[in-house]
Amino acid sequence: MDLRRTGVTDTRVLSALETVPREVFVSDPFLEHAYDNRALPIDCGQTISQPLVVGLMTQYLTLGPRDKVLEIGTGSGYQAAVLSKVARRVYTVERHAPLLAQAEARFKHLSLTNIVTRHGDGMKGWPEQAPFTRIMVTAAARQIPEGLADQLDDGGVMVLPVGDADQQWVMRVTRSNHRLHTERLLAVRFVPLLDGVPDHDPDT
Repeated sequence: MDLRRTGVTDTRVLSALETVPREVFVSDPFLEHAYDNRALPIDCGQTISQPLVVGLMTQYLTLGPRDKVLEIGTGSGYQAAVLSKVARRVYTVERHAPLLAQAEARFKHLSLTNIVTRHGDGMKGWPEQAPFTRIMVTAAARQIPEGLADQLDDGGVMVLPVGDADQQWVMRVTRSNHRLHTERLLAVRFVPLLDGVPDHDPDT
C-alpha cells in the first residue's frame, strides 16, 4: 500500500513506517496479513491498528526530534515503535501485563532504547514524567480525559479517538494558555479506553 497516496506525507513518519517491521508485532496466525491495511487481533482482546491509521495519527501529532511523548495503550508495541523513530523519547502505559511483556521483548529485539514502559492505569497517565509535549491515546475515550489533558505541556498536542461503539473520531487537542482547542480529523474504530488495571488478564 502506498501510504503517500492516502494522506501520510510527512517524510519522517513515512520513514518510520518503512523501517519498523510490522510482522514483529503481529501474532503468528496473522503473519501473512502483517502488511495488509487493516487492524489485526492481538492478545487480551486488543488489536494492532491498520498502518494507515498509525501513520495518520503519528502525522497529526506534528512531532519533532525533541518531543517527549506519552502513549496510552502500548498494545503490541507497534505504535510506540513508530513514535520512537520520530520523537526523542516515548513513555508508554499498558493496563494488560502480558501485552506489555510482549511489547518490551519486541523493543529489546529491535534495540529501541528510547521507549520507557509502565504497567498501569492509562487514564492516570504518567504524572511523575509530566508535562509531555505530545500525547497519543490508542483507545477510544467517551470524552477527552481531563487527567491526560492536564499532563500536556503548554503548546502541546494530544491525538486520540473519541466516541462510542457507534461513532468515533480521531481528535487533535492543542493546549494553549491553559485552554484546549480541538479538531475532528478522521472517522475510526478503536477498542474502548478503560480505567483501572484488570484483576486478571484473559488467556493469551
